[in-house]
Amino acid sequence: MFKGLYTAASGMLAQQRKTEILTNNMANVNTPGFKAEQTSIRSFPEMLLSAIDDTNVPTKKGLNLNQIQQIGTISTGIYLQETMPNFTQGDVYETNFNTDFALVNGNIPAGGNIFFRLAHPDGGEAYTRNGNFTLDGQGYLVTGDGYYVLSETGARIQLPNEDFQVADNGAVYVNNQQIATIGIAYVENANELVKQNNGIFRTQNGQALPSAFAQGNITFAIKQKFLEGSNVDPAQAMTELLTAYRAFEANQKVLQAYDRSMEKAVNEIGKV
Repeated sequence: MFKGLYTAASGMLAQQRKTEILTNNMANVNTPGFKAEQTSIRSFPEMLLSAIDDTNVPTKKGLNLNQIQQIGTISTGIYLQETMPNFTQGDVYETNFNTDFALVNGNIPAGGNIFFRLAHPDGGEAYTRNGNFTLDGQGYLVTGDGYYVLSETGARIQLPNEDFQVADNGAVYVNNQQIATIGIAYVENANELVKQNNGIFRTQNGQALPSAFAQGNITFAIKQKFLEGSNVDPAQAMTELLTAYRAFEANQKVLQAYDRSMEKAVNEIGKV
């Protein structure tokens, strides 16, 4: 009976965590560059149940032989194994702001992806697909959280004002003179990145990713006055959210049934 309690409880915990992730996806449906979280639920190893009986053998010494009869398997519950961002590109839309940029994937190998390069406050580089940038008080191009946008050479990009142009190849022009190139990083396996708050990604070992411009087998473009939208599908997310909620309710009812059975066992059978 207690095995059933643990199985139902594990189901509730897994579905509760999935509900939290789906709710966060829904809350960021309008966040530029947001990548929806995907969940992977796995089952714990099943247990094989067997019945052991004694069989008397009619011999002079009266031998007893154990007979093992397999009954079947029992599940020991489920758990949320991991969460992974979905790196498919969101829709690109126009904003008409000079400091907004959208990365448009061209020929990118399967599993790989490209990101804007940022200077992380703790040192090293960070990466994002959210090109909703602005200029700080000193004219540096920064994210909404104050991360400096890096150039191809790894330097901060300083501009005199918002009157500048960026070509599709990332070249930044002021008064028709190129002053920098927006840094774009490339990762072969995007799932190896660690997701942090506000659409920021970092490598697991803290090492900087290689430049996307040095990869001869990929193509991409940078669109000024455009942003990449969230890749959350609201209809699908709502459907998955309702499914997770119903699964949570089902496990909850099973848990309540076990609780009532234990209550009877203690209060009624114990009196006999």
